Amino acid sequence: MKHVLKTMIKLFSIYGFLLFFMACGGDKDPAKLFDIQLEGNKNKFQQNQEVGIAIKNKKDIEISIPDYFIDGKQLTQANGKIILDMPTLGNKLLVAKFKIGEQTIEIQKKIKLLAAKAPEIYTYEIVNTYPHDPNAYTQGLEFSNGVLFESTGKKGASTVRKVNFETGEIIQKVDLDKTVFGEGITLLNDKLYQLTWQSGLGYVYNPSNLEKIQNFSYGESREGWGLCNDGEQLYKSDGTEKIWLLSPTTLEEQGYIETVTNKSIFNMANELEYVDGKIYANVYQKESMMIIDATSGAIEGVINFGGLKNKVDKGPQWDEGNSVLNGVAYHKEKGTFFVTGKNWNKLFEVKIHKKG
Repeated sequence: MKHVLKTMIKLFSIYGFLLFFMACGGDKDPAKLFDIQLEGNKNKFQQNQEVGIAIKNKKDIEISIPDYFIDGKQLTQANGKIILDMPTLGNKLLVAKFKIGEQTIEIQKKIKLLAAKAPEIYTYEIVNTYPHDPNAYTQGLEFSNGVLFESTGKKGASTVRKVNFETGEIIQKVDLDKTVFGEGITLLNDKLYQLTWQSGLGYVYNPSNLEKIQNFSYGESREGWGLCNDGEQLYKSDGTEKIWLLSPTTLEEQGYIETVTNKSIFNMANELEYVDGKIYANVYQKESMMIIDATSGAIEGVINFGGLKNKVDKGPQWDEGNSVLNGVAYHKEKGTFFVTGKNWNKLFEVKIHKKG
């Protein structure tokens, strides 16, 4: 008898639900009767945080126990809480799915998933100083077999070149079309990849002679800024909080990570270099560099390069507002980083240390 009564109550609940929609003309979206409520009415949370959650049910309609998802991954839940154990961070859609009778209802809520802890602070030690072309508006640096590859920007002055880093001598140089603004570069599988800023195009070269092999177009990414690789795929910054993952064969965008601290989403990653699971990224127009986890997007460290710019001689091409730190390359054999800036006459070899 109790089972029959429970079934009748459930049927009346569904019947009342249907009557409500019929009274509204039948075109009412049932999802609008529900809302995801999060602990403290917040929308910013840390990775792996446990958060209280509930469904606000405006008409007290009987629903099934909801399941919660982010990026298609079902979240662990217990005792009215979910665990935000997501591998990637940034802007996310929290999705709740539940049933009214046999009808599945899906509702969403925008949240920001941030890093679990604050970035650590790093500083630098200059190991060596080398000459650098002060006419080079540096946008990208990359080492290969002891040769430094460099990309320079500005329309009418954009190049890709090979450089003897010890002497500053330009071994070989190719001028880009005067209509484009050169940006980041990287080398992978005996190919040199180069971005342009706002032309929506990138180039692929033979690194041995800098002969262009092909052009490629961008997908959803806004612009071309920095470029690096992990030995399997390319990473591309575009002036937003996103760092895009590109296939080196098709050059199609296959997703992205978003760069975040424990406090906010950050959108200033410029020139990129990949080392041991981390992306080292110049902060646009700042004398600093970020250390980003290449999987999650968490900014784990910030390198303060303050004072380095003061060691550079200001030549005729110097522009106080634009001649900033830009360009980072890791020398695997030496275990050191090489950094310079736009129109800097010096290239610095540095070691990076956590600040005591």
